[in-house]
Parts: sequence; C-alpha cells; structure tokens
Amino acid sequence: MADKALRGQGLGSKSLADPAGVELAPRQETSFDCPKEHHFTIPFAAEAELPTEWECPRCGQMARRSDGVEPEPKEVKPPRTHWDMLRERRSIEELEDILAERLEEIRKDT
Repeated sequence: MADKALRGQGLGSKSLADPAGVELAPRQETSFDCPKEHHFTIPFAAEAELPTEWECPRCGQMARRSDGVEPEPKEVKPPRTHWDMLRERRSIEELEDILAERLEEIRKDT
C-alpha cells in the first residue's frame, strides 16, 4: 500500500528550477522618506527613470526621494467657469441677440 501512495508538492508555488547560472538584470536602489518618518528602499532597473515620489508601504502616504530630488512642478490650468465655456461657443453679439429674444418672449407672456 505504501508503494502506491501519491506524493505531492502541496499548495503554493514552489519552483523546481535550478537557480544556478541565473543572472539578474542590473538594478539600482532608491531610498524614500515618508512624512511620518518611515524610510524604505525600492529596487529599480538600472535603465529605469526614477520616480520622485512613491507610496509608503507602511502608511500609504506619498514619500519623497531621500537624495533630495524634487518633482517637476506641473502646469496648472485655471479652472474654467460657465462663462468661459459659453464664450467658447458664442460671441458677445450672439449672446446679446439671444438675450433680446428671451426678454421679448418673457414680455409677451406677461
């Protein structure tokens, strides 16, 4: 009976590959500091463009690089108002004509 027993590996992922001769890609490690004073290091590929911010694995806040590199400021567009969007579609003359038509309709009803 013991000769017929099934032998398994169990659950989970276990590799049977031989790690000998495996050469890892060149890497560089970058350190980050979180606002809550957590310090951690993330490995990146040697040719990768390094980010200036990374989410802290302990608290989830955005951490900045320890070497002092600051993110480039993003170009901020001013918020568009209803008037701005209306002016994109219509000229002042068109708006004055529409206003005159609406006023005329309101005066007819009263």
